[in-house]
Amino acid sequence: MKKALIFLAEGFEEMEAVTPLDLLRRAGVDAKFVSLSGNLMVTGSHGVAYRADCLFDVKEAQTADMLILPGGMPGSVHLQEDETLGKLLCQFHEEGKFVCAICAAPMVLGHLGILKGKKATIYPGMEDKLLGATPVAELVCTDGNVVTGRGPGAAVPFALTLVSLLEGPEKTAALKESIVYQTV
Repeated sequence: MKKALIFLAEGFEEMEAVTPLDLLRRAGVDAKFVSLSGNLMVTGSHGVAYRADCLFDVKEAQTADMLILPGGMPGSVHLQEDETLGKLLCQFHEEGKFVCAICAAPMVLGHLGILKGKKATIYPGMEDKLLGATPVAELVCTDGNVVTGRGPGAAVPFALTLVSLLEGPEKTAALKESIVYQTV
């Protein structure tokens, strides 16, 4: 079973965390919320508190296939300040494992040098935070093992992209049908 970890820091964007967790689990991925706050309860940028599945443990996290960073403020700043998470993201990138971020969180990948020479997207107006990348205005951008999403409105397509990368197009098509997902 594939394993994906979604990192929650105080002030994360709720839609960008919950949507990937939900859709990955529906697709059969072992997806978990991981708290960086030192407590299992983490509050999002809109005041909604969520209970993480576990606290951040590097050895456990190294067994995952994919790391996911939801955006939001100040959540993205807190993600960027966590040096242990930064080292893990760099390790995953170097190993060719999936490193994913949406909304403001791609700034973390830019700060770490992960976006150098890649195309990436980020919340409008933050393109200067995509250090080393060629900014694109797509809802979701996949370049090698790096996936970036534009903002809360991209949460479903971002999550479906993650499902496709881990579980393939057939499972993704079935999931789209089951949630009645249609593009307009």
